[in-house]
Amino acid sequence: MPPRTPFQTGAAVLFAALLLAVRAASAAPAFEAEAWLAAAPDKIIWAHNEDAPLPPASLTKIMTVMLALQKTAPEEVVTVSPRAAAETGSRIGLKAGDKVYAGLLAAASLMASANDACLALAEHVGGGNAAFVALMNEEAARLGLSRTHFQNPCGHDAPEHVSTARDMLTLARAAMRLPLFAGIAAERTLRFTTVDGTRTFFVKNKNLLIGRYPGAAGVKTGFTEKAGKCLVALVRRDGVEVMLVALNAKERWWSSVRILDAALRELGVEIYY
Repeated sequence: MPPRTPFQTGAAVLFAALLLAVRAASAAPAFEAEAWLAAAPDKIIWAHNEDAPLPPASLTKIMTVMLALQKTAPEEVVTVSPRAAAETGSRIGLKAGDKVYAGLLAAASLMASANDACLALAEHVGGGNAAFVALMNEEAARLGLSRTHFQNPCGHDAPEHVSTARDMLTLARAAMRLPLFAGIAAERTLRFTTVDGTRTFFVKNKNLLIGRYPGAAGVKTGFTEKAGKCLVALVRRDGVEVMLVALNAKERWWSSVRILDAALRELGVEIYY
């Protein structure tokens, strides 16, 4: 075998250097989150701790709203119970006895993460809180969410209320296949009234990417003291789709934009800003 020439040796070194550069470009960007992943429809691009069971906070409401829209017509009238009206945390100020269309409660739950709307909806659909939680866990099993277990419809911290970044990816994809869910998730603001028109509510989408980050189409935010800042974000741009799931993210919005930009570049989308 003839000896390698200096040119051949140099080419091999250059090729190796280029290969390392390509690999470096594809490495996962830094993201201070306890668990996260970025995924295209056919693959996970980057992931960290994606199968760790963690509290999902109000990402829970993805399941609640999806089930409600599957099992209840949006024009059904829901009467708010005293228990739902007294729910703590994020809320829109429903009162016991208020009558609101189910589809509007779904919107308040998903956009504003309203716990009073969420519980009113869950009680209406399931016939009670416990019965609805049972439906949630049945659906989780059906979807193959093997490391997910729900203890309440709204995402309050509880000892065994957990999910994973991978399971949340699967759940969000299933929910976004429902046209009404997808339409709500992409809305920036909504004004609505009780059925009798006597009370008016105005809600803003807590997902700050909607209307601000090009191509943002959903999905849900969440926060509790135990869960930290959580996010499922969906972006569609130039025929490319990326979904980001982050659990207990130290800095949610700017970090998510950076990850989404990097994922879009990884899939061949040019970023001009």
